[in-house]
Amino acid sequence: MPHAGGLWFEWHGPPEGEVLILSPGLGGAGSYWAPNLAALSRDHRVLVYDHRGTGRSGPLSDGPVSVASMAADVRALMDELGVQRPCFLGHALGGLIGLELGAVLAKRVIVNGWPRLDPHTALCFDMRLELLRASGPDAYVRAQPIFLYPAGWSSMNSGMLDLEAEHQLERLPPVATVEKRIAAARAFELRPGPACPTLLVAAADDVLVPALCSELLAGELANATVASLEWGGHACNVTDPDTFNRLVLKFLRS
Repeated sequence: MPHAGGLWFEWHGPPEGEVLILSPGLGGAGSYWAPNLAALSRDHRVLVYDHRGTGRSGPLSDGPVSVASMAADVRALMDELGVQRPCFLGHALGGLIGLELGAVLAKRVIVNGWPRLDPHTALCFDMRLELLRASGPDAYVRAQPIFLYPAGWSSMNSGMLDLEAEHQLERLPPVATVEKRIAAARAFELRPGPACPTLLVAAADDVLVPALCSELLAGELANATVASLEWGGHACNVTDPDTFNRLVLKFLRS
């Protein structure tokens, strides 16, 4: 399996295409983008990777973990692969990484991100940590659809979600790693600095990150616009990939 700087990565799409880096959220595994890969890699050379400490990448170091250190991982990956001025698509925690990278990007799409921790998101993180610590990994993984998907979508896809839960349990990082990654997301605060054209995608029915967070973020970024989805939940790229892909590609091609 290809690795660079301790990170597993994989290329998709035409070698001559403009590079688009996909960064997943809290789960950290690049496989999160499976519903979007075919559409996004038609014209772009898509670079998918697993965050450090998750999936097929190397373990976390003993030192502090922050969104800044996760962004440094991406910079190192770019340097080793010879990637300059890529486009970037990040979901939630992955979006915070895109915010940290700033001016090294040509364009970026931030999905359900935030400029600083919202009280409701903090409460959700508290509940997820309590599940993980008190009830164990199985309860933590099986509760994830409550935070990620609209109720009706989860009901209609319960069989698929049960299978996915089994796969997630097999590759769930150590509890200490999950705790460090949540702590990094909680501590993130947007820093002033150079920006690039930014599309902020927000789902109105996201029960983990209120859509208002994207509006607040837009107010603190130069050259940023918000695309609001009425439906889709936190993982709107999974529940409605066609609409999501169209939004992203329209922005990247503009």
